[in-house]
Amino acid sequence: MSGRARLAICAWVATLLASCAMLPLVSPATWIIQAAFMLAIQTGVGAATRRVPLARPLTVAAQALVTLLMLTLVFAHAQALAGFVPGPEAFQHFADLLQQGSDDVSRYAIPAPLHDGIRLMLIGGVLVIGLAVDTLAVTFRSAAPAGLPLLALYSVAAGLSESSVSWLWFLLAAAGYLMLLLAEGRDRLAQWGRVFGGAPRTTPGSDSSGPLAPVRTGRRIGAVAMAIALLPLPTISGGLLDAAGTGVGAGNGSGGTISAVNPLVSLRDSLNVDENRQVLSVRTNTNDISDMYLRIVSLDDFDGTTWKPSQRHIQGVPNQFPTPTGLGADIKRSEIKTRISAADWYAQDWLPMPYPPSGVSIDGSWRYEPVGMTVVGDHGQNTRGATYTVTSLDVQPTAEQLATAPEPSAALRNQYTKVPKSLPAVVADTARKVTAGSTSHYEQAVKLQDYFAVTGGFQYDTQVDVGTGRDAIAKFLKDKQGFCVHFSFAMAAMARTLGIPARVAVGFAPGTPEANGSVSVGLKDAHAWPELYFEGVGWTRFEPTPNRGSVPSYTQSTTPGSDVPDPALPSTSTSTAPSAAPSASESCTAQLRKLDGCTSQAPALATGDDPRGPWSYVQLVALGLGALLLLTIPFSPMLWRTRIRSVRLGAHGRTDADAAVHTLAVWEELTDTAWDFGISPDESLTPRKAAARIVQLGHLDPPSAASVHRVADAVEQVLYAPRPQLAAGLAKDVRQVIAGFQDTAGRSTRLRALVAPRSTVRVVWALSAWRTSVTTRAAALRPTLRKPSGQRG
Repeated sequence: MSGRARLAICAWVATLLASCAMLPLVSPATWIIQAAFMLAIQTGVGAATRRVPLARPLTVAAQALVTLLMLTLVFAHAQALAGFVPGPEAFQHFADLLQQGSDDVSRYAIPAPLHDGIRLMLIGGVLVIGLAVDTLAVTFRSAAPAGLPLLALYSVAAGLSESSVSWLWFLLAAAGYLMLLLAEGRDRLAQWGRVFGGAPRTTPGSDSSGPLAPVRTGRRIGAVAMAIALLPLPTISGGLLDAAGTGVGAGNGSGGTISAVNPLVSLRDSLNVDENRQVLSVRTNTNDISDMYLRIVSLDDFDGTTWKPSQRHIQGVPNQFPTPTGLGADIKRSEIKTRISAADWYAQDWLPMPYPPSGVSIDGSWRYEPVGMTVVGDHGQNTRGATYTVTSLDVQPTAEQLATAPEPSAALRNQYTKVPKSLPAVVADTARKVTAGSTSHYEQAVKLQDYFAVTGGFQYDTQVDVGTGRDAIAKFLKDKQGFCVHFSFAMAAMARTLGIPARVAVGFAPGTPEANGSVSVGLKDAHAWPELYFEGVGWTRFEPTPNRGSVPSYTQSTTPGSDVPDPALPSTSTSTAPSAAPSASESCTAQLRKLDGCTSQAPALATGDDPRGPWSYVQLVALGLGALLLLTIPFSPMLWRTRIRSVRLGAHGRTDADAAVHTLAVWEELTDTAWDFGISPDESLTPRKAAARIVQLGHLDPPSAASVHRVADAVEQVLYAPRPQLAAGLAKDVRQVIAGFQDTAGRSTRLRALVAPRSTVRVVWALSAWRTSVTTRAAALRPTLRKPSGQRG
């Protein structure tokens, strides 16, 4: 095997070993097999183009083109021409997948599910790094700088992963890089011949065919260097996929903090999924599940553009949770017990629980945040496949208790009524206008809820962007279209402007009852709702989003003439499929909406079937042909060479006039075969001397040598005889020579002659000659302007 081929294989192995650092990031890790196969094709294309040889930029371009075709075939075949040729639709699909992958990165904890977006990011990233490593180390013969892309690949993986065996991934990446350096060094040393003077020191019976002393020394130095590097290796914690932040949990559970992150990135995507996958299976001892909201986390930090959880102190999970803040002894309550099972693909850092919880029983490493009464995973712990039991309180305040609630403490009011100065004035103005004439914060809250859900003319639409910037809430109040994020954000912000402590809760609305007595909670049940604080009751849920969840019973006001929905009428949105269309038509009046008299425009529950239907036979055939064509690209030199040999040694004319053409074609096939096996042609030699050179350098056996000389004699007879005559059996002689080369050549030489024959460079020569001929003819056709003789210009 040549030094460059060995270097290409080492570059492939080094990239693959560095890619192993990505394995803990997603589950399952089957993507590495696909990446290894595609990386091997990329490497093979590079080896073939260098073998031709092509110019270095053309080699890189060929590898990049094949990489793009492979990615198109795997990820965008439905949008591509013939299944693998990318076009505008394919590139748009790539952009959509990358956006989906970016959202999934922000949404899921490690290990994330292997969705197409994340798979494209992983495989595409590995192929890009592999191309960079192959270009630097093999094409430009500079292995040392190739460590930079390998380091980038490992660093990204280490920055995202919290694996306890990060030293193993470092060891693999370092071993791959060291192997690449040694392969390049050995190749360079081999070109120098004997490096140091003197005969090698051997003992009787010893094998003197081992590696050179510098190579052995380099191996020892590399091994020692890796061992030293592993000793102080730091663990890189935290990262993009670490949804709980780097400070979640420490040691014995007595301290630590939970960092502020935004879990709303995935809420809109969950509502718009085609298939309503089950997230949680719930069993509870309560008969009324309309209030069975599963709360994940509360967002209490409002900066004018979005809501997010504050950085909070966390502690070990207590056996019995304390009484919720603000809940008085005179408020009616009952204790319920709920058993929740999470899907094996649902990886959430926070634990979905009914609010307020009074205790939880769960295995694993979890921490408790007392302000929001949430439970969060410690150092990578998540809900994937978890089953746990939650004891919670069903708090049942009356409208009168809420209306007569005293003012909260100054500290709580200052913290939870804070709004930034950048908040548009229209938010506070609208809040005051909607709640005009109210005599209590409770009445203001009910009017705000009714404004969004009933009387304000708002429409529920999951296709509306979440919106960013300080004008996002003002835009929602103007357009009056949005989904739960818009409604909860707007109501909480407006409540704060009225002096009502408010925050936003994120979790799941009540799911769908099943025949076996359980409740199925799906992705489309993802929800956000405002929580307002009333002294003596505590944090209280409101539901401003139309056609979602259930209206709380305590929001029925005793004020005459108020437009508060009848609590006896449940919300129509208990369906698992929230509507992506407007919640009511223009002709549906506020009164009809209040009485649930409007026809729902929600689409039927998605079945997960592809709306485009099954693939047609034409598409399948096109995909198969595209895949076949893609797989033949690395083997195109071998296929071309087989075709040329068949033509040269095939049937021919039987007259003496055909002797020259056939004999010269057979001779060209013989010399090209020798070239494929490492004997380059020498055009300066006569056929007889060229035959002797081929026999000598090819170490051919006597029958093969005789065949070479017979073909050479036939060529001389064709070239120099007055009347060339056709010699019989020349094709058979060439086949004998081919068999002789295969018998004497080594395995690597035979493989190289078959897969990457050197003589295919004639294709490039032919194209160059054709280009020169075309250029010459074009120049000859161009008119030439000459001055007549003797004429002055």
